Amino acid sequence: MTDNASITDAFFALHHGLPRQGPGSDDTTRRLLSLAGTPPERPRVLDLGCGPGRAALLLAAEAGAEVTAVDLHEPFLDELRASAKARGLAGAITVLKADMAELPCRDGSFDLVWAESSAYGIGFDNALRTWRRLLAPGGTLVVTECEWTAAEPSAAARAFWARHYALRTGEENVRAATAAGYSVLGALRQPESDWEEYYGPLAARADAADPATPGMAEALAATREEIAMRREHGAEYGYTGYVLRPVGPGPGSWATRPETAADAAAVRALHGAAFETGAEADLVDTLRADPEAWLPGLSYVAEAPDGSVAAYALLTRCRVGGAPALALAPVAVLPEHQRTGAGSAVVRAVLDAARARGERLVLVLGHPAYYPRFGFEPASRYGIRPGFEVPDEAMMALVLNEPGDSGPLPRGTIRYPAAFGV
Repeated sequence: MTDNASITDAFFALHHGLPRQGPGSDDTTRRLLSLAGTPPERPRVLDLGCGPGRAALLLAAEAGAEVTAVDLHEPFLDELRASAKARGLAGAITVLKADMAELPCRDGSFDLVWAESSAYGIGFDNALRTWRRLLAPGGTLVVTECEWTAAEPSAAARAFWARHYALRTGEENVRAATAAGYSVLGALRQPESDWEEYYGPLAARADAADPATPGMAEALAATREEIAMRREHGAEYGYTGYVLRPVGPGPGSWATRPETAADAAAVRALHGAAFETGAEADLVDTLRADPEAWLPGLSYVAEAPDGSVAAYALLTRCRVGGAPALALAPVAVLPEHQRTGAGSAVVRAVLDAARARGERLVLVLGHPAYYPRFGFEPASRYGIRPGFEVPDEAMMALVLNEPGDSGPLPRGTIRYPAAFGV
């Protein structure tokens, strides 16, 4: 019987010298970097599970980053050292042989923690907990995770992944991220081409490998099974990149959750207290009765310490140029809880919930000094406009999920639900 060490060595031999050790592309790395926002002039980046360092090299060259690249496999680190030297980046990249779960790094050491196709090594939830301490104030975690993309995955796909890694849905992963104290700045479903960039060279390497090498027959069988699973069931699962930033817990943090039927009276009373008239309370009730506008699970409350409803945010279905989008309105906070962070907490929570569902675009008509903190910017930049006159800076849009394979963002005129009366 072949020992496990030989099989592991054979797996590494199959991957040495390949362009990638997991699904990805330089374009995806750049897009995830753009979702992380404007970095410091010389960002400190920790690249975890770096392999031969494709992402580390790009981050050093294009973002001007000081990269600490971590992996447990010394030959991969040797490849990265050689590549960095050849490209004149040796001074920008430090390699570190270490376990991702037990990193010898100081708290708050990095502006950006980066993990493409590697968090599975210690588990997504463990990665979120373990790596958060490494982020400097305002720092960002970029992590990709394989997850179910089909509502009902086939028995074959479930059986395959049950043997390898427990996949969850995107909604479940976003809930895990928010429960771990992060806000989701962006999410990017990786395109099919990212898988082809990995599996194409790997399949060619497998075809050229000598199955008589110790452990290679087993490694080849597992590799070919994995590639065949993707070919036959690739529509059922895929990688999503998440861009996360810590928020709370701490003084002023707020518990948030989806609204329930039992909250209806409290929500109505909240709107009555927050606004001069009952128009917003009536708007919520009318939207609830509109099956084309109301989306269960996209109305959120923030709870005060005593469990009462302190703030509310609602997303309903609108249209842009005929394509589905979301409208954020109303957002309300009880007067006694205003300027405490309750409003920001409930807005972030409902946006994260929409992002987890795969929604792409949110529109808001609101104060241009408030909503940009969540990533909103003038809708006109996207070719989106309201059907009525408002200041350009007040009509704002937020892209929740990058287009990926689903085509460009919609453009055109916003059509609100009838309840808005516009």
